[in-house]
Amino acid sequence: MYNILVVEDEKEIAAAIEVYLKNQNYGVYKAYNGMEAIKIFQKEQIDLILMDVMMPTMDGIQSTIKIRETSNVPIIFLSAKSEDTDKIMGLNIGADDYITKPFNPLELLARVNSCLRRYTSYSKASQPQEDVIRIGGVELNFTTKEVLVDGEPVKTTPLEFKILHLLMRNPNRVFSIEEIYEKVWNEPAYNPDTVTVHIRRIREKIEINPKEPKYLKVVWGIGYKFEG
Repeated sequence: MYNILVVEDEKEIAAAIEVYLKNQNYGVYKAYNGMEAIKIFQKEQIDLILMDVMMPTMDGIQSTIKIRETSNVPIIFLSAKSEDTDKIMGLNIGADDYITKPFNPLELLARVNSCLRRYTSYSKASQPQEDVIRIGGVELNFTTKEVLVDGEPVKTTPLEFKILHLLMRNPNRVFSIEEIYEKVWNEPAYNPDTVTVHIRRIREKIEINPKEPKYLKVVWGIGYKFEG
């Protein structure tokens, strides 16, 4: 049974989400602000977090930043804000997905199931023939899930690692945004724009000059490739 931490300051909403999740046989923990969330996360085995953005004491942004210092647990943001800039901000600090309130309970459950499926399949994936891939100054170790740039480790989220692994395993091959989404997220490309955000974050971590990338390059009108 997977345990899900629901972080939501509106207790009625938290209680409703709890009912939906328990009906799907998920274990549920509840927190009503970011500080409570961090305390529960440090004590319990949590497999996924549903994180409200606007909360008292500590908001979802700050608590996510804190959790991301030590964990790659899947985090789905819940927010009344629907602007693209808010979604991009959430993805930039390490969120895996974003749901805008009010949401359909069936959509929420679908996102939770999808996120857990991606995360567990990533964690249990069989090793490829090449445990270590080196292209130029970038080294990816599939066994340890580490990425080194010029010998220095850089932290990546599971999704960033999977994108990087896909592209480095196929150097110079161009993948469309939709193709990257379907291969990494393991589902139809219903939100391909998120790929662009993750690509930008990867560039910021592995490129000396992200605006003039040496490795992760765009092929205009087609997609992205890792140049080897």
